[in-house]
Amino acid sequence: MTTRPHDALFQSVFESPAAAASLLRELVPPAVQTAVAWNTLDGTRASFVDAKLTHRHGDLVFQARLTIARSQRVYFVVEHQSTRDRTMPLRILTYQNRVWDRFVKAHPRARLAPVIGVLVSHVRGGWTAPRALEELFDPAVMARPELAALVPRCSIVVGDLAQLSDDDLASRPLGTFAKLALWLLRDARDPVGLLDSFDRWIPSMLELGRTRAGLAQLKVLITYMLEVIDPVKLDALRAKIRTLGSGSEKVAMTIAQYLRNEGRREGLRKGVEQGRREGVKEGIRRGRIDTLRSTLRSQLVLKFQTLGAAYEARLRAATPRELGRYLKRVLTADSLALVFDDRPMRH
Repeated sequence: MTTRPHDALFQSVFESPAAAASLLRELVPPAVQTAVAWNTLDGTRASFVDAKLTHRHGDLVFQARLTIARSQRVYFVVEHQSTRDRTMPLRILTYQNRVWDRFVKAHPRARLAPVIGVLVSHVRGGWTAPRALEELFDPAVMARPELAALVPRCSIVVGDLAQLSDDDLASRPLGTFAKLALWLLRDARDPVGLLDSFDRWIPSMLELGRTRAGLAQLKVLITYMLEVIDPVKLDALRAKIRTLGSGSEKVAMTIAQYLRNEGRREGLRKGVEQGRREGVKEGIRRGRIDTLRSTLRSQLVLKFQTLGAAYEARLRAATPRELGRYLKRVLTADSLALVFDDRPMRH
């Protein structure tokens, strides 16, 4: 479980340079398509800290060589948005400045490299917010050429998923995992739309499930669906997911096991919440420390597959207070290291 399911899905798919290249070359203008050596696209660090130590994050940042000048490179800052933000051009400009700052430090004598801002929007109803920095200024100001000439130019390449049909998505030259992820980003928060379009994507999901790696990716997609669907439609979605099993025994076994695990996770989540209400001390008083330890171990193995000797030893040696802290973290932590972080939790 994650508190940012859209981020988790988007990054799990498009942090791969190959998937990112397939997406980006479809979104940028034709002249940019031909100017980039897409086979050289590679990821780079996406987090920046400014002078005031304010943390800012560009979802994904890539760099590639240019075909028009092979000694030069181009950067792509890739954002995705599930809600409208009229200041998005300013945000992109902020990310661009950080890339340029880092570039100048690494190449003090070089000319600046282009930094292209790309937005993948899954805003309901489509992206209607500004796409260029000048749109944030008063039109009366921009109507004066002498003033407009002094305003920085910053436009965003927008991939608007709300404007793409199922056939549009299916025809994109992307991998199956990427197409399914874009479909879910577009539809999963609309329960009716998701259920209506589900059958159209069953063949793609079955295709994905033919390999071991694909089955793992299918679990990522199912996890996302279950996390963002309106609870009112949860049972209907589970029924739809089970229909996948009729097309593949391998997929059927995977889904059956996954849904059983998902049910256990839900039960455990409720148990942990109940434990929070009762308090760890009350659990200790009732002689339930071993149960807490066993419950935590089950959740850790379910989420991270294996503990390893070091973390198993940490679990066995954990004090009651530490067990309580780990139980609170296991639902949202993205790694074992974050679960077992010994720093006090912030409230």
